[in-house]
Amino acid sequence: MTINDVLRSKGTEVETIAGESSLSEAVRRLAERRIGAMPVTDGGRIIGIVSERDVIYCVSSHGAEALDWPVERAMTAPAITVDGDVSLLAALALMTRRRIRHLPVVEEDAIRGIVSIGDLVKFRMEHIEAEAAAMRSYIQGT
Repeated sequence: MTINDVLRSKGTEVETIAGESSLSEAVRRLAERRIGAMPVTDGGRIIGIVSERDVIYCVSSHGAEALDWPVERAMTAPAITVDGDVSLLAALALMTRRRIRHLPVVEEDAIRGIVSIGDLVKFRMEHIEAEAAAMRSYIQGT
């Protein structure tokens, strides 16, 4: 199982935001789309990632005025990324080790998708359940 398998299942749509956009715009879009993070781009290339956690840290440290900052001032950079051929378990290990919940998928400097730790766990559980059902069917001879 690879990240490409997960993307085939969940889709490749990615909401991105430009680095010069305001943090309040990022908050609006995160809430509107009900997502936890967005890759930050410049000319189509990923330069970082902005997450709910980044927003909370900025507002906690600098007050509401931080919402007027450009996203690139609040984002986490560089973004930790993977390519689609990375195994699901390797991606889960990376996310756990680096304490991140979102992982942009980048190939040839282009964003191909994004996966969350929830996406990976869900995909893994569905795969395990399908294997168990196949095993039960095989054992029962049906």
